Amino acid sequence: MTTLQFRAPWSGTLRTMTIVVAGILVLATGVVTILVSTGLARPRTSFMIVLPPLLMAAALAYRVRGYTLSEDAILVRRLIGDFRLPLAGLLSVSGDVDAMRGSLRLLGNWGLFSITGRYWNRKLGSYRAFATDPSRAIVLRYSKETVVITPHDPQHFIMRARTLIKAADFPK
Repeated sequence: MTTLQFRAPWSGTLRTMTIVVAGILVLATGVVTILVSTGLARPRTSFMIVLPPLLMAAALAYRVRGYTLSEDAILVRRLIGDFRLPLAGLLSVSGDVDAMRGSLRLLGNWGLFSITGRYWNRKLGSYRAFATDPSRAIVLRYSKETVVITPHDPQHFIMRARTLIKAADFPK
């Protein structure tokens, strides 16, 4: 079985957002810890000490590490486990550097280790993102869902995905 690996490089914005948000979460943990230990906050608020590290751990576990293109699927590689996008039923694969522009987050993470979750914009409508650099966006259209991924070499990914779809006699 043929597989191709694609990295998921971070954009400068994602790097900045990750540093800022992680810093805020670490600072919040420190402040709450100090307030609880000095008696300025009630001990029952101590759950706030563990909440920021839990948020960081969850974001880290679900971050996009890369993509694997195989003969029958695209795997989004994550620490918590791979997410499978089948090639069967894939209607189109296209690059669009502006695909995520103007998006509203419906449910997801926009900037702590990756951009993942459910989003909406005028161009794509409702879509799911597994991204790290919106300027490398590839739009995968299925009959009932649209997905955006961001591999390191969008043109190579598109060419190989289209070739696999044709070889397997999937619709374009």
